[in-house]
Amino acid sequence: MTDVLPQASVASAVPAETSQRETRLVSPFERLGLSGRALRTANWLGVVAGVYVLITSVNLIGSGFKAATGDSAEALFAFASNPFVALMVGVLFTAATQSSSTTTSVTVGLVAGGLPISIAIPMLLGANIGTTLTNTLVSLGMVRDSESFRRAFSAATVHDFFNLIAVAVFLPLELMFGLLARTSAALADASSGSDGGIVAAVFGGLGDTVKAGTKPLSNLLTDATAFLPGVWHGIVMIALGIGLILLVINWLGRLLKVLMVGRAAEVLHASVGRGPLTGIASGAAMTVMVQSSSTTTSLMIPLAGSGTFSLKQIYPFTVGANIGTTVTALIAAFAFTGAEGTLALQAAYVHLLFNVFAALVIFGLPLLRQLPLRGATWLGNVAATNKLWAAAWVLGVFVGIPLALIGITLL
Repeated sequence: MTDVLPQASVASAVPAETSQRETRLVSPFERLGLSGRALRTANWLGVVAGVYVLITSVNLIGSGFKAATGDSAEALFAFASNPFVALMVGVLFTAATQSSSTTTSVTVGLVAGGLPISIAIPMLLGANIGTTLTNTLVSLGMVRDSESFRRAFSAATVHDFFNLIAVAVFLPLELMFGLLARTSAALADASSGSDGGIVAAVFGGLGDTVKAGTKPLSNLLTDATAFLPGVWHGIVMIALGIGLILLVINWLGRLLKVLMVGRAAEVLHASVGRGPLTGIASGAAMTVMVQSSSTTTSLMIPLAGSGTFSLKQIYPFTVGANIGTTVTALIAAFAFTGAEGTLALQAAYVHLLFNVFAALVIFGLPLLRQLPLRGATWLGNVAATNKLWAAAWVLGVFVGIPLALIGITLL
């Protein structure tokens, strides 16, 4: 198959796929009888409310973690002081929630509440691995047709291989030189505090405004659980915050897909197949639109399975999706101000910088760029021949190996 399909071919294929999906997208506000402009307004207000609750929830996690641990946050997470354990925690939590946005948002709150950044960084890297499970599972839906499954599974696992290689490259660099810790700290200092210039002033003003706006709900939830004794108060606040994030991420994803899927499809149609840079840009833009890398990459799997797009066209799109999904953590960081805000921003910047660096290094160097393609092509071929390989990959990478590594390390 050629790397770039004729424009007419893409034009005929994408709208057909898109129209089938759009017919199934229903806003929760439609149950109230709203339609037309009133429905669209309600959807956008729902998005604003969702972001408000997301920021409040992250704040609640930070406060709860501080209340539960006091000055003992590092001791509490001593089991994850081994970076490989922290990495696997990030993988498992993301695979369980099916959302890297949830993992990164929770981690931002934990860092603001006292979690050491040295533990948070491997957890954030693990989120990148765990998030690829969704599109890999989607590809299993095409298992009955060997050729379609081969293409779909290769398209799904190219994301797996890219993120695994990214961690294999940057985790050792982090352990040896503190690459992400140093660069994220410098960026956080430059965009917060009193000596960061106009950028810090803008970020600080925005953070103060958001903090003031979300404080009433945060205080209400804190006071509602204040009857619980000491540590349990903090634990319940953390659990409540995580629960709200899980709900609101799903809520935002649903509303944004209703509002933006048409525009996202236009971006997809106009950009994918026109070159690697436009593929990366479209993946990032589409993910920002729908606030879910799992959604954007999963939407590509049926197109890959049907032969509409080749593996080489899908590949840069998934790299862009990695970058686009970092926006959620940046939004979550505005739940905090002052020293806590700087730490929260640093955690959010770690996720952003990791994905940008990975795109520059792995996709930018020809030798490394080919590795995910070769791995995904090989795995797609063997999985199409024997479906047990697909099952072994999914269960091994996302469940078995993480649990085994944690168990071995803790012994």
